[in-house]
Amino acid sequence: MAAKPTRWVTDTKPGHSQWYIDRFRTMAAEGADLGGEARLVDAMVAPASRVLDAGCGTGRTSAVLHERGHTVVGVDADPELIAAAAHDHPGPRFVVADLAELDLGEQFDAALLAGNVMVFLAPGTETEVLRRVSGHVRPDGPILVGFHVNRHLSLADFDRYVDDAGLRVEHRFATWDLRAWHDDADFAVTVLRHR
Repeated sequence: MAAKPTRWVTDTKPGHSQWYIDRFRTMAAEGADLGGEARLVDAMVAPASRVLDAGCGTGRTSAVLHERGHTVVGVDADPELIAAAAHDHPGPRFVVADLAELDLGEQFDAALLAGNVMVFLAPGTETEVLRRVSGHVRPDGPILVGFHVNRHLSLADFDRYVDDAGLRVEHRFATWDLRAWHDDADFAVTVLRHR
């Protein structure tokens, strides 16, 4: 049975992947800070940890985690993004895979779903993606998820998917630099753990 197409495919225009690649290459060339997510993960895990960057896109977060001494596997369903990640960021291992069918046969100390990954999943796969990702993380490892709460996915729905996947919310913030969560925030960073 073929995987459902993600919103990355159904809700974007032709050429979107290349636009996204160019956008992050330009931001990096201009010196933009593209490592906020990686700094938070780095603060939560031991040195030389194994990290799964689920929905890694162009590999910017994987690259920073690798530079900080972690072993990183970046996964994305878009082969164009994975090709750009492997070209631009030697070091991490990059894999083309649908997160709803993820089965790497490896375990990690932590996982990360940044860059609105949850928003771009195929509708109806959210719980399965969280299950698949958490199945790759050791029982006490954190799973960090960040997304805009005003795009296809409400926090109430997300929290239901979290519960259905056998996970629990440990912390929630409004930004990757840990600003306090508030009900008017348009972005949520949630730290999950196994129940």
